Amino acid sequence: MTSALLIIDVQQALCCGADAAFDVASVIDCINSVSTKARAAGAPVILIQHEDQGTLQWGTDGWQLDARLQLSDTDLRVRKTACDSFHHTDLQEVLTSRGVDRLIVCGLQSEFCVDSTARAALARGYPVTLVADGHSTVDSGVLTAAQISAHHNTTLANLGSFGPRVTPIPAVDVYLVA
Repeated sequence: MTSALLIIDVQQALCCGADAAFDVASVIDCINSVSTKARAAGAPVILIQHEDQGTLQWGTDGWQLDARLQLSDTDLRVRKTACDSFHHTDLQEVLTSRGVDRLIVCGLQSEFCVDSTARAALARGYPVTLVADGHSTVDSGVLTAAQISAHHNTTLANLGSFGPRVTPIPAVDVYLVA
């Protein structure tokens, strides 16, 4: 099996200031741990960046990747405008061209782009490893960010109708096959 790591929306506007995701420094540490493993295994690392007309407008400071995220010249980049990282992007072509048949997913925000991308991956036949401590969000007014992320770890793991499954695993236990 060939794995790829999707790092979703770890952008300054979602990592700094009043709109920073819960425990984002720890989440970025977990993401960096998994991306180091991925690069060492020769697995593609794909940095996905959301664009909108607000704080994530292309090219602005808010749109930039967070400075704490460890990057490599070999990382691939995908720009998106919807929660689903496959929607109107070249992500599927990037994965197909590299023979990827399994995804590892992490990033921001748990209930939006992480959830939508994981479900879209399942619908395309990809088993997904969700980095259980490698995604976060903000409080919703109904649930805390920690509750939302924990809920998505459980909910995504219980989806069975697609065939492939989501398996939440802590960053320390993520195993990569390139």
